[in-house]
Amino acid sequence: MGVTQRGGALRTLLVFLVLVLVIGVGVALYLRGPGPTDFAAGTRVDLAAYKEVNPTSVPASLQSADPLTRGEYLARAADCMVCHTARGGTEYAGGFGFTLPFGTIYSTNITPDKATGIGNYTDQEFLNAMHRGVRSDGANLYPAMPFASYTYMTDEDALAIKAYLFTLAPVHAPARANTLTFPFNQRWAIGAWSMVFNPNRRFQPDSSQSPQWNRGAYLSEALAHCGECHTPRNLAFALDNRHKFGGAVTGGWHAYNISADTTGGVGGWGEADLVAYLMGGHAQGHGSASGPMGEAVAESLRYLTPEDLQAIVTYVRTVPATSSDLPGTLAPPAPGSHKEGVAATLDGKRMFEGACVSCHNWTGVADVSPYATFTGSRAVNDPSGTNVVQVILSGAATPTSTGLGRMPAFGAAYSNKEIADVANYVTARFGTQGSSLTGNDVAVLRAQSAQ
Repeated sequence: MGVTQRGGALRTLLVFLVLVLVIGVGVALYLRGPGPTDFAAGTRVDLAAYKEVNPTSVPASLQSADPLTRGEYLARAADCMVCHTARGGTEYAGGFGFTLPFGTIYSTNITPDKATGIGNYTDQEFLNAMHRGVRSDGANLYPAMPFASYTYMTDEDALAIKAYLFTLAPVHAPARANTLTFPFNQRWAIGAWSMVFNPNRRFQPDSSQSPQWNRGAYLSEALAHCGECHTPRNLAFALDNRHKFGGAVTGGWHAYNISADTTGGVGGWGEADLVAYLMGGHAQGHGSASGPMGEAVAESLRYLTPEDLQAIVTYVRTVPATSSDLPGTLAPPAPGSHKEGVAATLDGKRMFEGACVSCHNWTGVADVSPYATFTGSRAVNDPSGTNVVQVILSGAATPTSTGLGRMPAFGAAYSNKEIADVANYVTARFGTQGSSLTGNDVAVLRAQSAQ
């Protein structure tokens, strides 16, 4: 090959590589999409330039509280304990499993134990973990740790959380090994992911919005990280804010649409209903929180002040509507007689009659507790039956429910087929469209709920 030919081949190769790079950057930018508050088209300003009340830190009623009280409040708002506590384990000692299509990631110990926890973390190392997803040894954290949301948290608030965590009793709890398959077990790749999907930028208020809206945005995005469950993911498993709060399946549970959509979302809910749901895990005519949302209410949201809950509601109600494939109309109460209405299977009906009807009634409107009422529940009106199965397997209890208000777990008492039968019956009788679950479907959900 002559010099001219080699030069032509080299130029062709370079043009090809440039095209690949340009296409790759374009795809990455498209997948990254808008930021979490970009739907509001106002002007963002740095906190130092914001002329209204500072929307970060703790609410006004706690501004004079001691630093550790403030740190505890922020740790509650950020829902740290739920994700860093294994079922039946010591609080904050890690071991909670996040079941993903490509394996399981286990949360780590964030007590101040120096050998297995964060006891040796400096302030800067803690900020690196919170904002950049980089742990003290320089390795990348998997985004099961929601650092792409926590990145909006101020340094002051992140360090207040650290100060609170360092008051906890140290627990010696070595990290459990993750079970991710190749190539997802390659931590170095998360660095490239972070370059695209983690803005590493602190919260900027929107000067065109009210102070309450900005407070709600900070609570919802930087602390409570609502989108991590309620926003669908794109092909790179990052949040797809083009469909913000449109609903997603996370850890075997359906996190429902909480956008302003009036059919599948919360656009038709009253403000008082939304506040009641966040505060107590139940809203009359809309159902009760269970699973991860129930835990978020029990361990995080119910500890927030009324003004902070109202701020969250103010913000959430402005998120543009994202349509849902769930039925837009919720079923009314079922007939009062078991002889009327739809029965998916006779086996399911017998199961319901033997184990369920005493609390839930044939109508689905419970006498024993409003928490046991099916009417209006999104889970019962979800044709997938996902959350119905999970509640049957694991039970449910809202923070303010006691006695008959608590749903016991039936996972150990019944087979996968039996649970599928009763879930199909419940969704058919009390919902708009019955599920068609099999025993194999329940087995998959059971495995996801066992972590």
